Amino acid sequence: MPIQTRRSDDGQTLTIKIEGRFDFSTHQSFRDAYEHNDSHIVGYVVDMSETTYLDSSALGMLLLLRDFAGGDSAQISIENCNGDVRRILSISNFEQLFSIR
Repeated sequence: MPIQTRRSDDGQTLTIKIEGRFDFSTHQSFRDAYEHNDSHIVGYVVDMSETTYLDSSALGMLLLLRDFAGGDSAQISIENCNGDVRRILSISNFEQLFSIR
């Protein structure tokens, strides 16, 4: 499964792990990953340790997550990006919108 979720022990952080290609084909499963969880989630971690590719629709999906999580007050970190993925996020100025580690 290309999208997996895991809640932290305290239940306040949802980790969304993306495996393989992060593109339009994962749109619905990515939205399902965060929209169908309860309102006790305070922060989100997008784990891209196994993400091999992302395109403009993936960038849009990350923006939708940001809006869902509270916009400017959202607590979202994008973690474990490979060089290519990190470069795309950097070119898109996503480090101004997300914490990228």
